[in-house]
Amino acid sequence: MADNPMLKFVAVGQDYPEKRAAEERNEDFAEISRKFAVAKAEEQSSRCSQCGVPYCSTHCPLHNHIPDWLRLTAEGRLREAYELSNATSSMPEICGRICPQDRLCEGNCVIEFSGHGAVTIGSVEKFITDTAWEQGWIEPLVPVADRSGQSVGIIGAGPAGLTTAEYLRKRGYDVHVYDRHDRAGGLLTYGIPGFKLEKDVVMRRVQRLKDGGIVFHEGFEVGRDATLEQLRAKHDALLIATGVYKARDIKAPGVGASGVVKALDYLIASNRKGFGDAVPDFDSGALDAAGKDVVVIGGGDTAMDCVRTAVRQGATSVKCLYRRDRENMPGSQREVANAEEEGVEFVWLSAPEAFDGEGAVSGVHVAKMRLGQPDASGRRAPEPDPQGGYRLNATLVIKALGFEPEELPKMFGAPELSVTRWGTLRVDHKTMQTSLEGVFAAGDIVRGASLVVWAIRDGRDVAERMHGFLKAKAKAVPKQKVAA
Repeated sequence: MADNPMLKFVAVGQDYPEKRAAEERNEDFAEISRKFAVAKAEEQSSRCSQCGVPYCSTHCPLHNHIPDWLRLTAEGRLREAYELSNATSSMPEICGRICPQDRLCEGNCVIEFSGHGAVTIGSVEKFITDTAWEQGWIEPLVPVADRSGQSVGIIGAGPAGLTTAEYLRKRGYDVHVYDRHDRAGGLLTYGIPGFKLEKDVVMRRVQRLKDGGIVFHEGFEVGRDATLEQLRAKHDALLIATGVYKARDIKAPGVGASGVVKALDYLIASNRKGFGDAVPDFDSGALDAAGKDVVVIGGGDTAMDCVRTAVRQGATSVKCLYRRDRENMPGSQREVANAEEEGVEFVWLSAPEAFDGEGAVSGVHVAKMRLGQPDASGRRAPEPDPQGGYRLNATLVIKALGFEPEELPKMFGAPELSVTRWGTLRVDHKTMQTSLEGVFAAGDIVRGASLVVWAIRDGRDVAERMHGFLKAKAKAVPKQKVAA
C-alpha cells in the first residue's frame, strides 16, 4: 500500500509563501507574497489531518470542500483540486488572497488547536486556481440551457452581483449588470489595493463573464439613467447588490478642514492611478500621501489598506489611531503585522478629539482611551482616560470608520422599497425578495458591511432563489417576454 500522503503535520512545519522584503514591497503595489512552488503547495497540503468533522469547512461561509482539495493537491492532482474548489466558489483565487483566513478556516483548523500551526489553506486555494488560469483549465462560461425568453437585471457589479450573474447565466438567462463605476468589480476593483489583490486577477474574472454573454452597463446609475421601476419593466427579475458605500463620519471640531478625507475616496483615487486613469484630486495632491504626515483613523481592514497605501505613496510618516487595543481591533492581525513591517506606527487606545489648521489640516488632537465594561457586542467599550491627551502632526487625515447603506429608496426613486432601521434593504430571508415582487437583494446591502466571502455566498444563494422565481413565472405565463 502506498504511503498516506496526508497527516504530516507532526513532521512538516507550517510554511507560508515567502513575503518580499518590506523595503522592496513598499516601492510598488504588487502583491507582497511570492507564489508557492508546486512541491511546496503539495507539502503544505499534506499537513492536513483529514479530521472527521472539518471545522475549516464549517467555518467557511461557502462551506468549501477544503480537506478534499487539500488531499488532491498533496497527491499532485491539481486539476481535480481546482474543479472541487470551483464547485462551491465563483472566485476561489480572490478569496485565497483577501479572506481573513486567520478568523475563518485557518483559525479553526484542528491542528492549529494542537499547537502545530494551521494548514496554510488560503495560500493553497490561491495557488490552485492561479495554476488553473495558467494551464488553461478555466472553462468558458457556457449556458447549460436556453432561457433567453427571460432576462435578469443585476444592480451592482461587486462580488455578490458578479456571482449571481455567473450562476444565472449558466442557467441560460439573459443577464444584464448595471454598475455606477466604469469598471466592474466594485470594491474588488476600486476599494482593495493591488498589494492585496492585483487588478488583473479581478479583470480576468470580469472578462470571462463578458465573454460568456453577460451584458455590462458600466457608468450606469439607477435613479439617474433609469428608475428602479423602469428596470423592473425591462427585466423579469432584478437583484440589488449595491453594497454599502456611505462612509461613517466623525463628529469633532475641524473635521471639515481640507486634507481630512474619506477612506474610499482615497483608495479609489489610488486604484484609478494604478489603472493609468487621470485622477485630478490625486494629481493635485489632495488624495496623494507623498511627503505628508498621514494619520488614519480606524482599526478595520479598510484602515489597514489606507496606511499601507500611504507608505507606498511615499508618506513622510504614517500613524493609525484606534480607540481599542490590538487584541480588540476588528481588522486582520496579519494585516497589522504586514503594516508594522512596512513602517506604520499604531497608536492604540486613542481617538480624535479635534483637528486643527488654518484652512488645511495640520494636526490631530488625540484623547487617550481605556477599555471599560463589555458593550452589546461583547467587546469592552472604549471610554476616555482621565490622564488626558496630546497632539499629532498631520497633513493628511483619512477617516476609515466603516460604511453604511446609502438611501436607496430615495436614490432609486422607489419610496416603496422597504428598509430596516439600519438602512439596509429588508428582505424575506426565505425568498431573499424585497418588499417589491421580483426584486431581490443580497450582499452587504442586506447584511451590512461584511466580508467578500459572505457576498459570494449570498450571490450563490440568491441565484438559486431567483431561478425558482423565474421558473414559476415562466410556467405561469410561458410565452410572455418583456422587452429586453
